[in-house]
Amino acid sequence: MVFIGPKNIRFHFRAIENVRLYQELEKRVALRTTQLETVNKELEAFSYSVSHDLQAPLRHINGFIRLFLENRTSPLTEEELGYLSVVSNSVGEMQKLIQALLSFSKLNLTEIRKIPIDMGQLVQLGFQLFEEDIKTRSIEIKKGFLPKTTGDYPLIRQVWANLISNAIKYTSKKEKAVIEVGSYSQDQGTVYFIKDNGAGFDMKYADNLFGVFKRFHKPTDFEGIGIGLATVNRIITRHGGRCWAEAEPDKGATFYFSLPDK
Repeated sequence: MVFIGPKNIRFHFRAIENVRLYQELEKRVALRTTQLETVNKELEAFSYSVSHDLQAPLRHINGFIRLFLENRTSPLTEEELGYLSVVSNSVGEMQKLIQALLSFSKLNLTEIRKIPIDMGQLVQLGFQLFEEDIKTRSIEIKKGFLPKTTGDYPLIRQVWANLISNAIKYTSKKEKAVIEVGSYSQDQGTVYFIKDNGAGFDMKYADNLFGVFKRFHKPTDFEGIGIGLATVNRIITRHGGRCWAEAEPDKGATFYFSLPDK
């Protein structure tokens, strides 16, 4: 006869409890996986709907405007031409919004492929995209140390392109623009930043800064759709980092994003 002491009994029940907890965890993981697969399928269906069903009517509107102008039998007044121009421009803006939303929705479906990235080189390429603006305006660019990192190259390139684009756009009303990029180490990772002396914004609205189609300035003052910072935030979040900003109206803004070391 084998005697089972109190310690062995406690160990036995602990082992049973661990097995139960492990099985419960497996069920939760399986359920979560199923939920994520369902969400991804819904996003794919949404993307298809946006790219086909929603854009087709807009193409029809533009097409009929063009046919009308080509086949009209009498000249239109300036007022009538103005109306058609407003409709056509509005269609174009709507198409841009739909395309931006479509691109944003696909970010969750994009697989992250991390490789070594030279951030200094990536920032240099980002500024080259706006070479014409830099040449025709008085823009001082300051570049600090930007350590290498690992991440999805096209996505991180998009982050810098969006942030640099914003810095150039929101300093457009300054006689002399100053844009500075740099970094510092923090919490087992690196924080990168871009600072400008442009329009800035009121920090009481900062919680909405990275939302889709959130704009703090009138479209008549600064062109844009309002999805660039939301895209930046989504990309950085998927890399395990976070985004934030500091600003003051008419005194510029600084945008930060962090990336883990690994």
